Amino acid sequence: MATSALAIATAKPLTHRFSNSKHTSSPSFSCSCSSSTPLPPPNEPKLSFNSKPVAKQCVFNVGVGLLAASLLACSPLEADATRIEYFATVGEPQCELNYAKSGLGYCDVIVGSGVEAPRGELVNIHYTARFADGIVFDSSYKRARPLTMRIGLGKVIKGLDQGILGGEGVPPMLVGGKRRLQIPPNLAYGPEPAGCFSGDCNIPANATLLYDINFVGIYSGNAK
Repeated sequence: MATSALAIATAKPLTHRFSNSKHTSSPSFSCSCSSSTPLPPPNEPKLSFNSKPVAKQCVFNVGVGLLAASLLACSPLEADATRIEYFATVGEPQCELNYAKSGLGYCDVIVGSGVEAPRGELVNIHYTARFADGIVFDSSYKRARPLTMRIGLGKVIKGLDQGILGGEGVPPMLVGGKRRLQIPPNLAYGPEPAGCFSGDCNIPANATLLYDINFVGIYSGNAK
C-alpha cells in the first residue's frame, strides 16, 4: 500500500519544480513534501497549483491570521470590560469623609445647585455601590438608567435615606450634586446577609458599604 507523499514526518525542505509545458497557457509549479517514506509510483497523480492563485491564497491566509490575532489582542475579556465600565463610575475625585453621630461617613465631591430632596417623594439617582475593599457589587450605570426611589420613608437602607435627605448633622443633597457615603452595618443590612438567591448572598453580614451618589433630579411623575 503506497504512502502519500504529503505525510507529515520529519519533512525535508520544500522543493519546487517549474515547467513550461506547451499545453498550459500560464506558468505552474508542483509542490511535494518528501520524507523518509518512499515516494509514490511515477504514475500516481501529483498535486499541482497555478502559481498566482497560490500566492494570492497565501497572502489572504496570512492577512486573515494577522487580523484575527489583532482582534484577540485588542478585545479585553468580559471581566476586564466590566471592570473598566465600573471604574468609569467610581473614578470621582477623592474627598475627606465627615462622620455623623449615627456613624455615617459622607463628603461632597460636587455640591449641587438644584433643590433639596423632598421627604417622601421619588427621586432619580445614579449610584455605584462597593464593599469596603473597593469591589463593586452593584451599579445603576451598568443598567444605563438612574434608580427611581422614594426617599425618607424607610424604603431604602437608613444610610441612603440619611445620606441623601440629610439629618443629624448631615446636610441634604441638592440636585446635580455628587456625594460619597460610607455606610456602617447598622445603617445598611446589619447582621443578616442580603441579596440572597438560591442560597447565594450578594452582601455578607455586617458589611460596611461605600456608595457614590449622583443626584440626577426629582422624579417627574411625583404628584403635585
